[in-house]
Amino acid sequence: MALQPVLTSLFAGMFARCAFIALAQMLNPYGLAIALETAKKAAAPALAEARKNNWTMAVAIVDTAGHLVYFEKMDATQTGSVAVAIDKARSAALFKRPTKAFQDTLAAGGEGLRVLRLEGAVPVEGGIPLVMEGQFVGAIGVSGGTSQQDGQCAKAGADAVK
Repeated sequence: MALQPVLTSLFAGMFARCAFIALAQMLNPYGLAIALETAKKAAAPALAEARKNNWTMAVAIVDTAGHLVYFEKMDATQTGSVAVAIDKARSAALFKRPTKAFQDTLAAGGEGLRVLRLEGAVPVEGGIPLVMEGQFVGAIGVSGGTSQQDGQCAKAGADAVK
């Protein structure tokens, strides 16, 4: 008879531990890293938006750690946009926020100038985190036009994989 309260207590403790682990995993915003086929599905509408507006763009898709998964550059895109698109995607992935947030912070001046000291933070619109089913899976970066044009194309890509 004395064993039953001990077993009940042990079982309750194990149940609480499992419930805590499950809750912690549910609160984790990271999902599996974006797959190649999904990355292509994000890049396609971004490039379509650029073509529709007669812009030439480079598009980069990175995983949650900022590593390149997919890249495509339209013909006649300026070569400098290659590195910029990758950097925008990496910045959005590493900081889990659109690069426009850094642009706006920097534009505000004052304490916002500290953004310039954040290693890897690109303060130019065009990088957007990719979220699928509520979980962060990577980011898209677009470069080739104005920052607003880059942002418009990146949004088209990000919206395609929600």
